[in-house]
Amino acid sequence: MHPMLTIAVKAARRAGGIINRAAQNLDLLHVSRKAHNDFVSEVDGAAEDAIIQVLLDAYPAHAILAEESGSRGDQEKSEYQWIIDPLDGTTNFLHGFPQYSVSIALMHKGILTQAVVYDPCSNELFTASRGRGAYLNDRRLRVSKRTQLADCLIGTGFPFRDFTHVDAYLAIFKDIMPRTSGIRRPGSAALDLAYVAAGRYDGFWEMGLSPWDMAAGCLLITEAGGLVSDLEGNATYLKSGNIVAGNPKTFGQLLQVISPHLTKELKS
Repeated sequence: MHPMLTIAVKAARRAGGIINRAAQNLDLLHVSRKAHNDFVSEVDGAAEDAIIQVLLDAYPAHAILAEESGSRGDQEKSEYQWIIDPLDGTTNFLHGFPQYSVSIALMHKGILTQAVVYDPCSNELFTASRGRGAYLNDRRLRVSKRTQLADCLIGTGFPFRDFTHVDAYLAIFKDIMPRTSGIRRPGSAALDLAYVAAGRYDGFWEMGLSPWDMAAGCLLITEAGGLVSDLEGNATYLKSGNIVAGNPKTFGQLLQVISPHLTKELKS
């Protein structure tokens, strides 16, 4: 395992320990509302602090982009930037719904090089290093081999914070639904993307995500032989927040279904 990935795994497991302990006493948690349907608990903060401490102890010169605390370090000077979501799926966590994850990715000179998505409920650890493949615990991952959309299980995430594009989203949903064998929406985008890499989903799409939701999962998918893009098939997904992913066959078919529903705003 790459030394930087080893440190990321250590950080993710430490955060997972904090999350699992807090899950035993959900009633005692202090929760605040960042925006409509956007909650943050003291666990998000504690898990993020633990991750950042592990990363900066090992690499004090590296820059950080984290969901709760934002940017730190010299983003211009440092060649390395860690992108962190300490608890992706906070709403699930707060309800005791066991579908949430820790997501940590490393960018080197603007290119994703290391990825960890950790599910503390199932103790599943998804990892990838650029050029070295993707793994679940110690097992090599490959995206699914299904070729027909009609046989495919597709993951998604509903708009929950920003409802600007809800009509376009629902139109896409309506078009994809009858063409597939099912659509799932468990509520942690990082874990959903890891599931694409693992072949559990054949494809995935969502709008309005943040870089920390996607970064690690995207590297997992490409290292498992899959494809990732924005809704038009371009590589700007980390910036736009709109994403389509899947095995090479499903990916193209999903883009075709989505294409007629793209508004001017979704294309820009």
